[in-house]
Amino acid sequence: MVKVNIGIIGVGLVGSELISQLTAHIANNSSPKFSIVALKNSSKQLLSNSTYTSLNLSNWKTTLQTQGLASNLLTFVDYLSNSPTPTIIIDNTSSSEIASQYPLFIKKGLHIVTPNKKAFSEDIEYYKEILKEAEKNKRYLLHESTVGAGLPVINTLNDLIGTDDKIIKIEGIFSGTLSYIFNEFSSLNDDTKKKFSEIVKEPDPRDDLNGLDVARKVVILGRIAGLDLSLNTLPIENIIPEPLRNLTSSSEFLSRLSEFDPHFDNLNQTAKNNNKVLRYVGVIDLAHGEQSVKLVSLPSTHPFSSLKGSDNIIAFTTQRFPNPLIIQGAGAGAAVTAFDL
Repeated sequence: MVKVNIGIIGVGLVGSELISQLTAHIANNSSPKFSIVALKNSSKQLLSNSTYTSLNLSNWKTTLQTQGLASNLLTFVDYLSNSPTPTIIIDNTSSSEIASQYPLFIKKGLHIVTPNKKAFSEDIEYYKEILKEAEKNKRYLLHESTVGAGLPVINTLNDLIGTDDKIIKIEGIFSGTLSYIFNEFSSLNDDTKKKFSEIVKEPDPRDDLNGLDVARKVVILGRIAGLDLSLNTLPIENIIPEPLRNLTSSSEFLSRLSEFDPHFDNLNQTAKNNNKVLRYVGVIDLAHGEQSVKLVSLPSTHPFSSLKGSDNIIAFTTQRFPNPLIIQGAGAGAAVTAFDL
């Protein structure tokens, strides 16, 4: 049996969870199919030996800090590319700099697995380049967890397309943070009457509230579905109140958000008066050539209206599924993101 070697870039929240899950798998299998041979964060990297023996991960954080060499992406990639067996590089970062090196990784013979949305949602020509390089070099470029964390969203879409189904519409609640906020804030049977600012407790929720995180996921799915979508042309509703958009401090943003509770209360009450709830939704309507990322009012009978907690929900309307195929579940968190890598 050929063993696959793995190099991991990014050992923060998701990366640490991934290492924990892979370590448990190795410990529970007498003949594991892979070895972790390299770890890298922004300052240090740890490489195995010339025979690519699996690293001892029992105390990897301390080992990386005390025995790791200065972080250098080129030497990290060169080490992995010289592996005698198939090798996967896992990018757990959200770095555009790392994502810009994917063509190099592929040309060096490495397969790529990543939750990093940057390469798949930014420049369209670069996106096409990495797909072309992966196909030319017969290398896997897997990014299932860029949308919906551990939910099988991209695999489902690829299966629908691969079996010649016609995609009519894709719509969903793609942000765990925004799902939680509006599930708590806008409910027809909610008697707690929480203020919007009381629910928004993320350390810095602005990348969610400005719509950019959802927009990236919409662009990714739209491109897979065959559209040349771009963040520059996709209509994105920024629900951050205008006076707060240029604040540099997240603490100042959170402290001032309560000033705009009446605005959000008004939106919520208007929806309730029409027996509707507020949800932040991304839509790719291929039938009508329309895409959007925005806050909408949905009737109580809509599948998105009864969502709980921070779940994501994605609906695929196709020729084969005129009644939408729905995927729902935890769309955020280190454990579910790492599990899908």
